[in-house]
Amino acid sequence: MNTLIQTLKYFVTITAELVVLFILIRSIIDLILQYIPEEKIQNRLSGKGIIVNIIGAGFGALTPFCACSTIPMTIGFLNAKVPFGSAMSFLISSPLLNPIIIGMLAALVNPKAALIYFIIAFACSVIFGVLLEKAGGVKYIRNLKPKATCCCESGNSVGIALGQKPKRFRDRLISALKSGWNSLRPILIYLLIGVALGAAIYGYMPQDFVVKIAGPDNPFSIPVAAIIGIPLYIRAETAIPIGIALMAKGMSIGTVIALVIGGAGMAIPEMSMLAGIFKPKLVAAIVVTVFLTAVISGYAFNMFY
Repeated sequence: MNTLIQTLKYFVTITAELVVLFILIRSIIDLILQYIPEEKIQNRLSGKGIIVNIIGAGFGALTPFCACSTIPMTIGFLNAKVPFGSAMSFLISSPLLNPIIIGMLAALVNPKAALIYFIIAFACSVIFGVLLEKAGGVKYIRNLKPKATCCCESGNSVGIALGQKPKRFRDRLISALKSGWNSLRPILIYLLIGVALGAAIYGYMPQDFVVKIAGPDNPFSIPVAAIIGIPLYIRAETAIPIGIALMAKGMSIGTVIALVIGGAGMAIPEMSMLAGIFKPKLVAAIVVTVFLTAVISGYAFNMFY
């Protein structure tokens, strides 16, 4: 009975924290984006050198969008003659540096973990963006006019954030709060599933089993978690609560990070959309990029955290 009460308490507490955190972060980011002119973003991304990759990765970190929003924005940048490398840095960083992921790590682990994650993922986004351009990835673009699709509600907010903007601050704030709630609704079930599984793990899974399979002494758990995450597409809102519970049972934080990056960085909807605009070699290169980012981040976390 005590274990059941602790499990239910864990579920209620984490759910409340994540719902408030999600709406708050999503609303703040949406409000910020309403004050950034789209033309200014494209102009900053149209320079030369590694600085445009840094700007691309930085803008990606400010876009808590799903694949159906990130990819059309990437296409828009490429059609506007933005350098291929900076567009790729944006494409890589947007899902990996989603402010929701950073906020969850800061709240559920601690700010240090969120900072380390941000630095590693940001650096990988910049470096791999440069490498993809140097390798001639631009010649593997197939079609920059895909059919309009949307796989989540947050895609509908892009026009508000980067297009039709209310003039008064009060209206912009209301719009941002509505955007936060509308973004939460379609993923709420995933969040609840993740917290429920995390609560069950927290309350009932044997600690020795977790340590043996994915503890710090198992160096192969990180690449395995990255491989599992890519095709499995575990949403960050689902994976992080599960990962936090597994960490409490002895799983290394590096394994959790690798799983989150693998799932968030290459979602099934994103992969199918990329296949429509890029040739197979470039899609494969992006998958490898996500995998390497997950593995590098996982080992770096275990080494430095």
